[in-house]
Amino acid sequence: MESSLITQVFLPLALFIIMLGMGLTLVPDDFKRVVRFPGAVALGLILKLLVIPLVTFLALRVLPMPPELAVGFILLAACPGGATTNLITHLAKGDVALSITMTAIASVITVFTIPIMVNWSLVHYMGEAQDIELPLFRTIAQILVITVIPVALGMFLRAKRPVMSQRAERPVKLVSALFLVLIILAALLKERENLAELFRQAGPLALILNVVGMTLGYGITRLLTRNAAQAVTVGVEVGVVNGTLGIAIAAGILQNSAMTIPSAIYSLIMFPSVMLLVWVGIRGHRATRAVGE
Repeated sequence: MESSLITQVFLPLALFIIMLGMGLTLVPDDFKRVVRFPGAVALGLILKLLVIPLVTFLALRVLPMPPELAVGFILLAACPGGATTNLITHLAKGDVALSITMTAIASVITVFTIPIMVNWSLVHYMGEAQDIELPLFRTIAQILVITVIPVALGMFLRAKRPVMSQRAERPVKLVSALFLVLIILAALLKERENLAELFRQAGPLALILNVVGMTLGYGITRLLTRNAAQAVTVGVEVGVVNGTLGIAIAAGILQNSAMTIPSAIYSLIMFPSVMLLVWVGIRGHRATRAVGE
C-alpha cells in the first residue's frame, strides 16, 4: 500500500485508540493473575504463540497461495488477541479475568515475536524477490508505540482518573468498533478489483485458522482443566486474532496492501464461528448452574 494519509496517520491512530480502550479496562493486578491461572495461561500462550503459527505454516503447504498472501497469514497468526476477545469471553460466560490476563501478556510478548516471524516469512515465501525491509528493532519500537504504550496510557488514566476512565470506556469502545469497520473496509477497497479472487484464495484458510484455534483452545483446556469457563476463554483467546494490528502492520510498516487481505478477510468471516462458541459457553454455563441448584 502506498504511503498515504490513511497508512501513515489514520491506521496508527485508529489502532492507538483501540489499544487505549483496552488499557482503560486493565489494572496492574491483571498481569499478576497469571499466578492464579498458571496452567490455563501457559497452555493458552503455547497454543497462541507457537501452535497456531505452526498450523498456519503447515496449512500454507497444503493450500499454497501467492507469496504476499502467505506472508499476510503468517503475520495474522503472529498477532495477539485484542480487546474484542475480552468482550466475546464475557458474552460466552467465560472467565473474563483469565481473558484479560492472556490478552495483556500476549500483547507484550508479540511485540518481539511479530518482527521475527514476519522477517522469516518474507525470506521464506518471497526470497530474493522480496524488496521489503523490516528492521527488527525499529519494527519493535513501532509496534510498541501503537500497542503497549496506549495500553499503558489507558491503565495510567484508569489508576489516576477512575471516574473519568469509567465514563470514557463506553465511548472509546464505540469509536474503536467504528475504526475497526473502517480499517477493514479500507483494506478491502484497496484490493477491490481482485477481491473475489482474493476471497477465494484466502477465505478458506482464514476460516480454518479461526475454527482450529477455537477448537484446540477449548478442547485441550477442557480436557486438562475440566473447567468449562476457562476452556471457553482459552478457545476465544487462541481462535480470535487482532486483525486490526495485522492490517496496521501490513499497511503501515510493510507498505503492502495485498498482505492486509488475510487479516481483513479473517476479521469478517470469524463472527459466525465465534457466535457458535458463545452459544457453547452460554449453554455450558446454564448446565453448570442447573447442576449447582
